Amino acid sequence: MIVDVGEVRVWVIGLGTVGRWLLRALHEDAATLAGRYGLVPRVVGVANARDGFVHDAGGLDPATLLQLAAEGRSLADHPAVRRWSTAAAGLAATEADVLVEVTASAASGGGEPGVTHMRAALERGIPVVTSNKWPVALHGVELATLARERGIEFRAESTVMSGTPVLSSLVQGLAGARPIGVRGVLNATVNFILTQMERGDSYEEALDAAQREGLAERDPSADVDGYDAMAKAMVLAGLVFGEQLRPEDVVRRGIAGIDRAEIESACSSGAHLKQLVTLERSPDGLVARVEPSLVPGDDPLARVTGATNALTYRADPVAEVTIIGPGAGPQLAGQGVLSDLIATVRGGEIESVT
Repeated sequence: MIVDVGEVRVWVIGLGTVGRWLLRALHEDAATLAGRYGLVPRVVGVANARDGFVHDAGGLDPATLLQLAAEGRSLADHPAVRRWSTAAAGLAATEADVLVEVTASAASGGGEPGVTHMRAALERGIPVVTSNKWPVALHGVELATLARERGIEFRAESTVMSGTPVLSSLVQGLAGARPIGVRGVLNATVNFILTQMERGDSYEEALDAAQREGLAERDPSADVDGYDAMAKAMVLAGLVFGEQLRPEDVVRRGIAGIDRAEIESACSSGAHLKQLVTLERSPDGLVARVEPSLVPGDDPLARVTGATNALTYRADPVAEVTIIGPGAGPQLAGQGVLSDLIATVRGGEIESVT
């Protein structure tokens, strides 16, 4: 755990939209970070899949890195850097105080290369902050346990509701409470589509609107088939309930087959059709589901529309707590990562509840 807040050496692995947002925030908000939080980040290593890993122990210039990325140039064009062909090689050969891992590692590859980056840092006693869903979904219990054994931080706030603080609220804010169940609307794209369908759009029209808004990818299957929500269910299982699930442990049904008749039937009964993530303790273990479900009109989750997300958490002895907030966008994900970075260097702690 970092206890002396001040200059902190940071590795940033991944320079997609979240990584670039974070670099910009570290650069443009440097005075605020130092004055309000006592944090003076020195980015000493960065990596992407194309260019590998570049390092300067004296510090890399975020503005130069952002310019190189914007111009499509190699990270190796940054002055006075050493370069390794992969992030893993660069991490092994250099030193830092915290790893920020913001690549997009796929489920099909077992969460690689992100899980290797995180595991390598944690095994060396270096805290990890990440927005990378699938490594946490597939290996969350292992990574959280490794961090706890080393007495360091492992934070993954942005993996569930982007910049809305869910994991820290449940694990830290409700420390000591025994988790019983979770119900959540956790995919902004799907919730936007279902909201548009309630307003009269067909599924195809609603999906087209989501793509125009930048919420849905050209291939929307990760969202509409429930894979993104499944990853979030697995993250919650590992970091909140302390149970590692596999993809095959989660019942999953997407929304592509929903038609206007189902939406109208739900509305006529005073309910709303939502894609719900549910986790429930049972005598046989944790039951996890991702599926379209009818939500009564007086349920807090029923009133969540558009790209907003929400989660209702049941725990003993606090009964139910509902958290509502925005759940999509690189700025929000970057904010979640920045908050985790600040909390890490100020000595907060997040670990799985068992």
